[in-house]
Amino acid sequence: MVSPRTKKPDTVLIAAIDVAHQSLLETVDPDHVGEPCGFDVEDDRVVTHHFEAHVPGYTGWRWSVTLSRASRQRKPTVNEIVLLPGPDALTAPEWLPWRERITKGDLGPGDLLPTDEKDSRLVPAFLSDEYTGVDPESEWLDDLGLRRERVISREGRDDAADRWHSGDHGPDTDIARAAPAPCATCGFLVGLSGPLGTMFGACANEFSPDDGRVVAFDHGCGAHSQVRLGTASPVEELPAPVLDTIGYDDLEPF
Repeated sequence: MVSPRTKKPDTVLIAAIDVAHQSLLETVDPDHVGEPCGFDVEDDRVVTHHFEAHVPGYTGWRWSVTLSRASRQRKPTVNEIVLLPGPDALTAPEWLPWRERITKGDLGPGDLLPTDEKDSRLVPAFLSDEYTGVDPESEWLDDLGLRRERVISREGRDDAADRWHSGDHGPDTDIARAAPAPCATCGFLVGLSGPLGTMFGACANEFSPDDGRVVAFDHGCGAHSQVRLGTASPVEELPAPVLDTIGYDDLEPF
C-alpha cells in the first residue's frame, strides 16, 4: 500500500505574507480587509494565506490569497484571490434535490408532484395482495374505479399505518388520553376496507375535531357517541335563615 505523499511546507511562501496582503489591498476595498488569520499548505510550493473579511453580510468569511513559486525561484507568484467561508461562517444550507426538500403541506392548488416509477410505496395493481383472487376482467372493477395502473404496496401501507398511528389522530395525544372511550366504540366511526380497516376508520361526527379524517381505533375525543348528560342532582331544601331579612316585625309607635 502506497502511503499518501506529505505536503512539504514552503518557508519562502509562508514568509511572503506581506506579498499576499499587498496584493489583496490592491484588488479589493482595503476597508474590507482585516488581520491575517492563518495559512494552508495546498501542495509543494503552494500556500494560501487567509485574512479576515470585513464585508457586510459575510460574517465569518475570509479572504484567501494563494501563492506559488517555481523550483529555485525565490519570488512568489499570486495565483488567485477569493472570498471563502471560514469555519464559523454563515452560509446557506447544503443543497438538496427538490424531491428531498418537499414536506407535508408544501403542495398547493395547481401544483404537481410526479411519482417516481420506482417508488416503493406503489406496485402494479396485478401484484397487489388487495385484489388477490379477483378476476381482472370483472366489470365491477370499472364501476368502482378500482382498475388502476398502480396501487399502494405493502410497504407503503405499513408506512401510512405507522404515520397515522403516531400522528395527531393516534392514541398518543392529549385529546385521546382525555377521551371517555376510544374511537373503536364510537357510533360515528366509518369503517375502511382493506387491511388498513383493521386499525383505522374515518370520523363522521361534524362536532369532532377529527371529522372527515382517518383516526386510529385507539384514538378518541370528547364527542364520543356514548357520552351522555348526567342526571341533575336534586335541589336540597335550604334551612330557615337565622336572621330574617325578608319579613318585618310590627313595632309599637313612639
